[in-house]
Amino acid sequence: MTKLFSVGFWEAIARLILRNRIGIILVVISATVFFSLQWGKMRFTYTEANLLPDEHSVNLEYNSFLETFGEEGNLIVLGIKDSSLFTVENLNAWNKLSTSFKSNKEVETVISIYDLQKLVKNTQKEQFDLEPFIKDSISNVNELKELQEQLFEQYPFYDNFLFNKDTKTIRSAIYLEKSIVNTPVRKDFITKILIPKIEAFETTYNLDVRVSGMPYIRTLNSQNIIDEISLFIGAALLVTSCIFFFFFRSFRATFISMFVVLIGVMWTFGIIGLLEYEITVLTALIPPLIIVIGIPNCIFLINKYQHEVNKHGNKAKSLQRVITKIGNATLMTNVTTASGFATFIITESKLLKEFGTVASLSILGIFLLCLLIIPIIYSYMPMPKDKHLEHLNKRWINGFVDWMENMVRHRKITIYVTALILLIASIIGIYQIKISGSLIEDMPKKAAFFEDIRFFEEEFNGIMPLEIMVNTNRKKGVMKLSTLKRMNDLEELIIETPELSKPISVVSLVKYSKQAYYNGNLKYYQLPTSQENSFILSYAKNSSSDVDLLKNFVDSTGQYARITTFMKDTGIDKMERIEDNLRTKIDKIFPKDRYDVIITGKAYLFQKGTKYLVNNLILSLSLAIFLISLFMAYMFRSFRMIIVSLIPNLLPLLITAGLMGYLGVPIKPSTILVFSIAFGISVDDTIHFLAKYRQELQANHWRIKKSVYAALRETGVSMFYTSIVLFFGFSVFIISNFGGTVALGALVSGTLLFAMLANLLLLPSLLLSLERSIANKEVLKEPHFRIIPDEEDKNADK
Repeated sequence: MTKLFSVGFWEAIARLILRNRIGIILVVISATVFFSLQWGKMRFTYTEANLLPDEHSVNLEYNSFLETFGEEGNLIVLGIKDSSLFTVENLNAWNKLSTSFKSNKEVETVISIYDLQKLVKNTQKEQFDLEPFIKDSISNVNELKELQEQLFEQYPFYDNFLFNKDTKTIRSAIYLEKSIVNTPVRKDFITKILIPKIEAFETTYNLDVRVSGMPYIRTLNSQNIIDEISLFIGAALLVTSCIFFFFFRSFRATFISMFVVLIGVMWTFGIIGLLEYEITVLTALIPPLIIVIGIPNCIFLINKYQHEVNKHGNKAKSLQRVITKIGNATLMTNVTTASGFATFIITESKLLKEFGTVASLSILGIFLLCLLIIPIIYSYMPMPKDKHLEHLNKRWINGFVDWMENMVRHRKITIYVTALILLIASIIGIYQIKISGSLIEDMPKKAAFFEDIRFFEEEFNGIMPLEIMVNTNRKKGVMKLSTLKRMNDLEELIIETPELSKPISVVSLVKYSKQAYYNGNLKYYQLPTSQENSFILSYAKNSSSDVDLLKNFVDSTGQYARITTFMKDTGIDKMERIEDNLRTKIDKIFPKDRYDVIITGKAYLFQKGTKYLVNNLILSLSLAIFLISLFMAYMFRSFRMIIVSLIPNLLPLLITAGLMGYLGVPIKPSTILVFSIAFGISVDDTIHFLAKYRQELQANHWRIKKSVYAALRETGVSMFYTSIVLFFGFSVFIISNFGGTVALGALVSGTLLFAMLANLLLLPSLLLSLERSIANKEVLKEPHFRIIPDEEDKNADK
């Protein structure tokens, strides 16, 4: 009954498609127009990828910080390391460039050498006044020398913020309006105002200006992602079409396949727009992925059509058989592939959820398009000519199949020993894998903005903000001397940590106030005593609002304080060590019953997100294996067959993981994707082989060896074709400027190549070696439905 239902179902589908061709074409056109109209809803991402669930404690702490102090990633820095800057003309021009940005509505404030103010004691009014270092402009060399002496030798408050006194590197800080940081306005300001002004300055004064900061990095990085979408789509089309033509030697078949996958790409963009998702570094990969995954569908369908035409020359029968015999198999393989991507939906990471949702829906979409469009187009076209069918009898591919059969027949021990050696070596390699939480590791290494990141790391110990927020749990608790001393103790640890920059906080400001109270004497740049504190605070209270420097470091209630430091690009291992040291110090000096202290910031958030994803990798991959095992159980109804089928698909994953360890490729958000994706795709070959093997068993009256070799010869060619397309298709990602995308492409390509060899050599060898255990009628029960209908099924020929 199940058998009749399965065959009858696909017969009904074939009749429906071939008898309603015009209607189906109109439906496909309407759907394509509908999805095209959704493109306008697509948005390009203007924020960093948040890898953590919204309700995760680290996310909640970060949001608490933002509510208290506002957006922390709004700083753009300009820097110059050049002795020729210190001329009257050049330094005035630099100050003019910096201050010119103040007139832009997108800018909150600018702090440059020109804006630096001296805190001066006014004894008469018992208050502090602000006096500029540069009153108007520098008019002569003496003024320039005096400025250098004051900045580099007398006022440590500004050191490592706007200059490096050791290397004489100068920088300016541009703070964007917090409301535009995560909007398209940020991009317009950077690309249309900031960059042109800087380029004009560089040309005029022959000075090399370095630019960095999270808004700047994110803008240029997002533009690179956008630029690479069209590059990947073009490269994927070129590579897959060339391979397709090489196999089929038919322009007609190649153009039909390209036409189908291009519609699939249009649908993918439409799905992204319909769901109102952002184009991120991951969702940007889906359109070329659909090309790479869609072409094997085309290969199966067109190859079957030409095989049927070559067999009996009846076009109508050939088209019907393409749908009835290949429809079920391609449905199952596309479902398993989609399942591999769909497992990311359970990770609770918004980035991966969106990637998994769009990818799995797009894969099912390309399956429908292939099944509908290819038979309909061929139904309107003339019969293939003899030259279009020549590829069916290629000698070189027959030689490859002969080699595989010879290996399985005579070299099973060699295959097992090789597999065992690879397994042991892989396990050793897995123990060498490291986890990377770097925010910039996947960014284009050759890009100018990446070199600028390294420049600011070297000169100012980084640009990735790390924030520490101290909650004193009482109003005006921050300015208590006991709190300031505790914060100072913590800052001393930060200064001793080579991966962190000199911190900026209210502590530095209070030290600067004491120095000003003692008429700028450098030796008094320290925290005041309890007696001094009352005098200094009274001066601060009497000062005008222009001297209110506290607002960036302390909230309006005086209950919360922030310590801002900048972090070098560092891995998770180092970051965890730094965090442990900080938390140990925090627990020691801040009593938990009086203070709440949190560590946060974008870089910290990203590293915690990476660790979270790594922990979810096992869950995601386990779910993929479980789902696909259910498919196998439903199709073959044999537990032993499930185990046998998983071995050649898990071994390539272990080999890839081992190679990552040996080659120093770390686990990170981009490489985490490899395993679930590769497993979902590679298991397709197993399904095809085992389905054909079971069919051959019945046709050959349960003669094991004959059935294995027959299945190997029949499916080996298609498996080889599709694996080669997938291998080179995923390899196009190697041309990316993003390290993560390169690693993803190389690792998935390699895994699929290993999987093909495992399915063509190890799987048939296992079936032959375990024939008594798994190849009998009791173990291989009647399946719930046939993946490949019997050749003799007369109903299929109606």
